[in-house]
Amino acid sequence: MAFYTYILASAPAGTLYTGSTDNLIGRLSLHREKSLAGFTATYGVTRLVWFEEHGSRHEAFCRERRIKEWRRRWKIELIERENPYWRDLYDVFFPPCVLPEGLLSDPSSAAC
Repeated sequence: MAFYTYILASAPAGTLYTGSTDNLIGRLSLHREKSLAGFTATYGVTRLVWFEEHGSRHEAFCRERRIKEWRRRWKIELIERENPYWRDLYDVFFPPCVLPEGLLSDPSSAAC
């Protein structure tokens, strides 16, 4: 089983949130749907901009706590080392649907 520490953002260089989980995709879905009342729902923090995998829940949780103590600038530097354009990494798990040309004339040709 894998465990994750992650950082969400409201926008590039926007409001940041750090968390940890053993179900990254499920947790991201809850944040994106604003199903978790609290900070992320209130401030629209839904973009996955950084994550790393750990071997245990304890390691992921300790990393989360360490990052939460960091200065904002350090968090931004961490994100930009791996994701300089603040791309929403949710697309790594669920790539956006790309519609081929002529889709309107033949809906069965959709690639998703």
